[in-house]
Amino acid sequence: MDYSYNNCANRAQGQYFEEIIARSLEYYLEKGWASIEKTPEPMKTIKNNGDGTFQAVFTKKAQPDYKGVLSGGQAIIFEAKYTEKDRIYQNVVTKEQETYLERYASLNARCFIMVCLQGSGFYRVPWTVWKGMKEAFGHKYMTRINLEHYKVPRKSIVHLLDGLELFDCS
Repeated sequence: MDYSYNNCANRAQGQYFEEIIARSLEYYLEKGWASIEKTPEPMKTIKNNGDGTFQAVFTKKAQPDYKGVLSGGQAIIFEAKYTEKDRIYQNVVTKEQETYLERYASLNARCFIMVCLQGSGFYRVPWTVWKGMKEAFGHKYMTRINLEHYKVPRKSIVHLLDGLELFDCS
């Protein structure tokens, strides 16, 4: 198995998932229902290659991928995870991300993990369910069957906020 190929393919699929999320977030912003942004990765440039590219290193561990606010003022934070496998493992969320999600959840923010399984299913798993995965499902992963209750519709966009109480402040 060529690890570099798999790593590139996974990165490309992850970027595709982020593009899908970005289109969804633009939709909610245009409707005035939410303003949610991608959290920038903390990195430092170590070498300019002189051709418009550079080499960089991460300066600290990653925070959850998205943070923002729903209309009405409630904070929202979520991590996005893509996998080509038939299940998503609990440990794909780092300890640093867990800490942030716990902190926000303790302040009553909407916290969840947005999952894309094999490019075809999109799921919004509440943080409380994610962290209690072992107790809820008997193992520290979720299959498509376990995820089914958390599926979000995909029409022209992935309606990742459908089912959350949103307030129209216009």
